[in-house]
Amino acid sequence: MRTVELLLDEAAELAVREAWQRLADAGFPSQARHRSPTNSPHLTLAACPELTTPIRWELAEVVAVLPLPVRFTGVVRFERPTSVLAWALDLDAALACLQRRVWEAVASDSLSEALNPFHEPARWSPHITLGRTRRAGAFADRRVPDLLPAPPLSAQLVTLRSYDTETGASEVLGPRS
Repeated sequence: MRTVELLLDEAAELAVREAWQRLADAGFPSQARHRSPTNSPHLTLAACPELTTPIRWELAEVVAVLPLPVRFTGVVRFERPTSVLAWALDLDAALACLQRRVWEAVASDSLSEALNPFHEPARWSPHITLGRTRRAGAFADRRVPDLLPAPPLSAQLVTLRSYDTETGASEVLGPRS
């Protein structure tokens, strides 16, 4: 599976990494525990079995809107197949449009059953994951929000990349320096 993700500007990335470390230091599940060199704070837009040429053409056009300013709105928890603690992002018109374009690109060239339904534009909740675990309710502890630094008021989404879940490799899709 190939993800399509946006990376944060340097200041926002450092704030997320600080939150990761605070969770880890307090014994909570944290993305800080993932030591892969490709582990970076990111916003997942969609995922598909492969990045075909038509999908890549569409993504090359999406890159033109970067950097994209975003606003953090606070802490959010999801109880899906996994428990997730994250910082939510405001789903403004620009971010919604960008995500819809990516979704339409991958959906038009992939089998629908291969796509994650949580990435469908009507269901998508933009967030930056701080911690994830298979333990239900792992972030229900009332202390969790107090452990975290305040999210940045604003940030920029600066780089489009793809992560290959089978090989562990990441690929920058743009913009190219």
